[in-house]
Amino acid sequence: MTEQTTTDTPTLLDVDALVRFTQELVRIRSVHEPETGSDESVAAALVADQMRAFGWEPQVVEVAPGRPNVLAVIEGGGGPGPTLGFEGHTDVVTEGDLGQWSVEPYGAEIRDGRMYGRGTADMKAGVASMLFGVRALQLAGPFPGRVVLLVLADEEGMMLGAKHVAQTELARSIDACIVCEPEGDEVCVAAKGAVRIALEFRGRMAHGAMPHQGRNPIVAAARLVAALEAYEEGLRETYPEHEHLGVVHVTPTVSLAGSLDQVNVIPADASVRIDVRTVTGVDHARLVAEVEALAREGAHPLGVSVTASVIDDRPAVEIAEDHPVVQAVVAAHEAETGVVPAYGGVPGATDGTILQRDAGVPVVVYGPGDKWIAHQADEYVDVDDLDRYARVYADAARRFLAGDH
Repeated sequence: MTEQTTTDTPTLLDVDALVRFTQELVRIRSVHEPETGSDESVAAALVADQMRAFGWEPQVVEVAPGRPNVLAVIEGGGGPGPTLGFEGHTDVVTEGDLGQWSVEPYGAEIRDGRMYGRGTADMKAGVASMLFGVRALQLAGPFPGRVVLLVLADEEGMMLGAKHVAQTELARSIDACIVCEPEGDEVCVAAKGAVRIALEFRGRMAHGAMPHQGRNPIVAAARLVAALEAYEEGLRETYPEHEHLGVVHVTPTVSLAGSLDQVNVIPADASVRIDVRTVTGVDHARLVAEVEALAREGAHPLGVSVTASVIDDRPAVEIAEDHPVVQAVVAAHEAETGVVPAYGGVPGATDGTILQRDAGVPVVVYGPGDKWIAHQADEYVDVDDLDRYARVYADAARRFLAGDH
């Protein structure tokens, strides 16, 4: 399909090329896995090549070995105006148990209108649609202001890509950002916070036949895990259910101690990891202190010591429903589909959380793919979503940048 210069956005989208590019991106195993040499570098190179094919000049910035951010600035040529960001990430989680898949995880097979593969929804479809949508916006003619494209590394881990770019003048120049994560047609105006807590219990090793000679850290860890249910209930009374984010969750996710080969040994150490998901208003520092105090309450009578540390801390974030970028997305979605979209919340944090916290960028999350399909076997995206979201992105950008929303 030959690109044309016209104001009719659908004719500016090379849908076949968009689908092919998405498939190429999905076929790259961009799991961060140092032991096998897998990372985001090949996926980032493909994104940069596509940007160059559009005539853009990408900046490729390595934030860690093999983990590049790819950034591009597209000037509108239509005079002064705001700066709108689009954000996506190139990394994906592991495919997990291959026996759970009915398709090749990196085959990008299209079947019955769906493209299957790890990262189709989370979130290579979003990356592809935002690139092609911004290209359609550019081909439609001059627009005020500019667009900044952020295709980042390590969203699935510690969000190193977002943390790096959030410290730059480029990020701080963005007036608002659309994060293209899969949300099932919801316009998400809030995202849950996350604080991950590590607790280390130190007791004294002893023979299982002589427990009085030891100090068992497993019992101390178990007391904490048992106490977390009541603690969670208390938090929910203090911080009521949020309209879009639901309730606070306090979830023990890791418990390690001892050796399967030495059942007759009381170990000296035990470890617990807790994943807490919060709503707006929760004081994370106070929460961590309370969890540590709860752990000490169960451990000290046993003579077991406890240390607590924060692995990562991401606040709950929110944007007003009447914010111009939100209204631009809502209007564009309605114009494309004939349906007013529902407002929603992101159950997990996104790179947008970091952009909002560290660079002060207002963020709305809206992208192709089912809201609950991420990280599952047989992950998929509806092929029709690719060009539909690209058209909405182009229209939403035009509306926001022109102040028409």
